[in-house]
Amino acid sequence: MKKIVIMLFLFSLVAAQQQADSVGFYVKVGDPAPDFTLTFPNGEITSLSDLKGKVIMLQFTASWCSVCRQEMPYIEQKIWQELQCEQLAVIGVDRDEPVETVIKFAEDMKITYPLALDPGAEIFGLFADKQSGVTRNVIIDKSGEIAHLTRLFNMEEFDEMVEVIKKLLKQDDG
Repeated sequence: MKKIVIMLFLFSLVAAQQQADSVGFYVKVGDPAPDFTLTFPNGEITSLSDLKGKVIMLQFTASWCSVCRQEMPYIEQKIWQELQCEQLAVIGVDRDEPVETVIKFAEDMKITYPLALDPGAEIFGLFADKQSGVTRNVIIDKSGEIAHLTRLFNMEEFDEMVEVIKKLLKQDDG
């Protein structure tokens, strides 16, 4: 009986750690971002730890997502084009689509920031419940902590995210 109680207790601890918030995020502002490896359609590979020291924007997206398509031109213009610098990494993370679809999606959307592949939505699943919607952004500061989270797309929230990125870019390392 003791073993069952201990196992139930341990299971509840694990379940509590993977408890999604009201919009499906497992992570919250202030949490260290989980590390993972990104593969791009051209075969290039990087990891989140390789990007440490930069402000990182992860845009979880998919070609079938109409809200993603609505938001992407704003990310291209207001973040990637206007703020582009050595200290900023903007990466679209395409949820569970083949490489050909991801390449065509980037071309169709006329974006120049990179899109990475996320087979099985494994990277997405580190940040949010895989059953929740894909339109979301994660902003990670230079030390690797989550600084801002968005879900869906509205201009007020988007403008707030841009201001967070600008503030993070101005902060000195250390």
